[in-house]
Amino acid sequence: MSNPPSDRPTWSGVNHLALVTDDMDATTRFWHGVLGAPLVATIGTDTFRHYFFKVGEGQTIAFFEYTGVQLEHWSKPAGIPFPRASQFDHLSLNLPDEDALEALRTRLIDHDCEVTEVVDHGFIRSVYFSDPSGIALEASCWTTDIGPDDYEAPGRFHDAEPVAAVRELITDGELTSTPRTHLVDDIVTD
Repeated sequence: MSNPPSDRPTWSGVNHLALVTDDMDATTRFWHGVLGAPLVATIGTDTFRHYFFKVGEGQTIAFFEYTGVQLEHWSKPAGIPFPRASQFDHLSLNLPDEDALEALRTRLIDHDCEVTEVVDHGFIRSVYFSDPSGIALEASCWTTDIGPDDYEAPGRFHDAEPVAAVRELITDGELTSTPRTHLVDDIVTD
């Protein structure tokens, strides 16, 4: 049963925080292999890859890897101001089901906010909108169970040319290697 448009949404955490990488293989090896956040879904197109790592019930950290885009690199310690640290891709908030997603869409329209139609990604359904500062937002609900270790699950893995780490997970169920990382103690740019 859906909530009336005037009811507040029943948020259930962050569906996914979308970040950007220029090395999806190393990202997969780190998030899945080092941090133990299971790879639960992938999207692959001519222009990008988008991989999702489970960090809580119904909650993921996701990464975009853009095809043919040279990224500027920088890193900084947490909590240290830096002008270039002002952008990420988007934040997706989790909703419990499709009725709640439709109710939020109606609520946004009722409040004169632009919002997309519901987009079916195969494993989640989403609507897209922005906050007044221009921050790209998404609201999503899972349409499939995001349990780990089912790398051939229909509807969740859509990258026809997955990175080596994903091929290892599909073939062997584990990674052959993981990356080494280091602490950042000052702002570093290319």
